[in-house]
Amino acid sequence: MIKRKFLVFYLLLPLILNSCNGKIPGADARKVPYSAKERVKKNLEEGKGFRLQESFDKGRAGNFEFASSNELWRASLDVIDFMPLVSANYSGGILITDWYSDNQNSNESIKISIRFLTNEIRSDAIKINIFYKKCEALEKCSISEQDGNLKTELKKEILKKATIYSKQNKDKNFKPYNAGTRGD
Repeated sequence: MIKRKFLVFYLLLPLILNSCNGKIPGADARKVPYSAKERVKKNLEEGKGFRLQESFDKGRAGNFEFASSNELWRASLDVIDFMPLVSANYSGGILITDWYSDNQNSNESIKISIRFLTNEIRSDAIKINIFYKKCEALEKCSISEQDGNLKTELKKEILKKATIYSKQNKDKNFKPYNAGTRGD
C-alpha cells in the first residue's frame, strides 16, 4: 500500500514540475539585477521593501493608506466627483452613482456604475455601465443601458488620471538607497 502511494507520487512529480516549463511565474531575468545588493537597491527605491529604521521611528503607529493608494479608485472618484454616490465599496470594487441630471426640469437622468476588475492600470481593468432614465410622467420612466461616446471618454479620463497618480506615487516612494558598510 505504501509502495503504491510512493509510486503514484513519483509518477506525478515530473508532471507537476513540468507544468511550470522551468520558469518562475512573474520573473524575467532581463529585468531583475543579478547582484543581491542591486536587487535590494532597486526594490527599496521603488518602495517595494521596508527599512528597519523606519519601523522603529517613534510617533508613527503605521501607514494606513487603504483606498487612497489605489490609483484607479482615486481617479474614478475624481472623474465622477460631480455626481452623488449611492455606493462606494472599495473591498467589493464597485462605485455606483445616484441618478443625475444637469437641470431640475429635465426628464432625462443618468446613472454610472464602475466595477474594478484589477488594480493594474490598463484598459480592461475597469468596467463602466451607464444607465439612462427617461421619464414621460412621474411614474412612467424607461431605463436603458447604452454604449456610447460617454463610456469611452470616462474610461479614457480615468486611465489618464490613474497613470498620473501612479507616476506621482512612484516619485513619492523613491528613496535613494545608501548601502552602508558592516558595523554601521
